[in-house]
Amino acid sequence: MKQEYFVVVLAHSLRGRLRRIHVPHQAVYAILAFALLGCFSFFGFVASYARMAWKVANYNALKREAESLRTRYQSLENLVSQKNDQLASLQLYAKEISVAYGIKQKLEGPADIAAEGKLVPSFAESVQDYDFLRNANLLQLAGKSSRRLQSLSDRPSLWPVDGRLIMSSYGQRSDPFSGEGAFHKGVDISAPSGESVRATADGIVIHAEWANGGYGRLIVIDHGGGIQTYYAHLSKIYVRTGQDVRRGDMVGAVGSSGRVTAPHLHYEVRIGGAPVNPYIYLAKAGNFRPTPEKKDFLF
Repeated sequence: MKQEYFVVVLAHSLRGRLRRIHVPHQAVYAILAFALLGCFSFFGFVASYARMAWKVANYNALKREAESLRTRYQSLENLVSQKNDQLASLQLYAKEISVAYGIKQKLEGPADIAAEGKLVPSFAESVQDYDFLRNANLLQLAGKSSRRLQSLSDRPSLWPVDGRLIMSSYGQRSDPFSGEGAFHKGVDISAPSGESVRATADGIVIHAEWANGGYGRLIVIDHGGGIQTYYAHLSKIYVRTGQDVRRGDMVGAVGSSGRVTAPHLHYEVRIGGAPVNPYIYLAKAGNFRPTPEKKDFLF
């Protein structure tokens, strides 16, 4: 039985000779099958590439949207932090007024004569007022004005450490751990570990222990008039809560406690609970210079 085949005739353009090529049907069908398979493979590759390009485009769009949302979240977080600081300041002033004028929120007497009832503080309020007056030292008995509030030594007017190199300034910065934007509430002053930290103004120590929030060992001094100074990341604390300190007194030592990358002093100034730029005070301040009579305090 003869095999079926196709005849391909080739003609030479110069010699005019004809040449016949016999191509079996199976070979033609195989070539067509391979061509069809190649077309399917090509279209599949194109479709897969298009799908991958679409996914990459969507991923990039989502990434940009996430970055935008992260930026907006950080902005809102900073705004909330500022509002919280303002709220804390208002609460502090409200507390001062409440204690100064005896205004209380609890009324003793029937509800129908509440307007005529006598304002009497509760026991919890009395304890709270006592702690407030002892720690803040904002008010004096019998309406006497405090000399401390009127003294210039109650305003921060001294560099807390012997050095003037600021590693990180007040305001917006990049967080050294997360790399994201963050609001820095104070300044970081470069100083070796163990360097003496001194009170920048007269005041009363209201905090002298480990604190959360990355501060590590923290000292907070209240200078009256709503002014407070913070000394963080200390290696040692030389004062206790309630202690009266004077401008230039050694209160601690520089360290690297808390959330830090290297030894330094984190210094804050707050007015009414809201942080302000400490450089306003540091720009006009000097380093500590002991008096000749107090030779025991030379360093």
